[in-house]
Amino acid sequence: MGGVLVDLDIEDCKKAFKDRLGYYDIDEIIDACHQKGIYGDLEEGILSADDFRSIVLAGSRPDAVAEDVDEAMSHILVGIEPYKAEMLKRLSEKYELYMLSNNNPICVRYSRKMFEDAGIPLENIFRKCYFSYEMKALKPSETFYRNVVSDIGLPAEQMLFIDDSMKNVEGSVAAGLPAVFYQPGTDLEALLEDVLDREGRMS
Repeated sequence: MGGVLVDLDIEDCKKAFKDRLGYYDIDEIIDACHQKGIYGDLEEGILSADDFRSIVLAGSRPDAVAEDVDEAMSHILVGIEPYKAEMLKRLSEKYELYMLSNNNPICVRYSRKMFEDAGIPLENIFRKCYFSYEMKALKPSETFYRNVVSDIGLPAEQMLFIDDSMKNVEGSVAAGLPAVFYQPGTDLEALLEDVLDREGRMS
C-alpha cells in the first residue's frame, strides 16, 4: 500500500509527532519501509493500537491525548495519485488483485478513507487485503509470503508481487513469489505494462 499506491511523507509524520505531542523518539522507530521498536511491534500485531498510544503518550507532553497520536500518524499518508486509481479500476476488471502491506490499524483506518475518496474502496478493488498486524508477521519474512500464497490458493508462479522495498522484493522471490521493485515517484503504470507484456500477461 504505502510507497506503491499511497504516497508517503516520513518527515512530515516525524514533525507531527514532535510538534503535536512533543514525542521525539519517533526518529528511532519510523522508517520508509521497515519500522522499528514499538512502531514495528504495532505493525506486527505484538502491540495493540491502544498499547501503542499509551507508550507514545508516556513519552509525550502531559497535555497530549490519544487523538493526537492518531493525527500525527496520519501525516505519513499523502494520498493516491489519480492515475493510479484509474489504473487499479482497469486492472481489477482483468486480474485478481490482493493487497499485501506492512501496516497498522491506525493508518489503515485513514488509508481506507483515502481509497474511498479516490473512488476505489478497498473491498471493491482487492479480493483480499493482507495486513501485517492481522497476520502477526512482517514482510520480508518468508512466513508472510507463504501464508498469503497458501490462502489465495493459486500457484505462486501465476502471481506478481510489487513493492517499493528491495528487501521485501528479495524476500518474496526467496519464498517463490515472483516480484518486481517499484521506485516511488516513478510511473507505476508503465512499470506494470512493461513487466506484464514481457511475461505475456497483457493478452
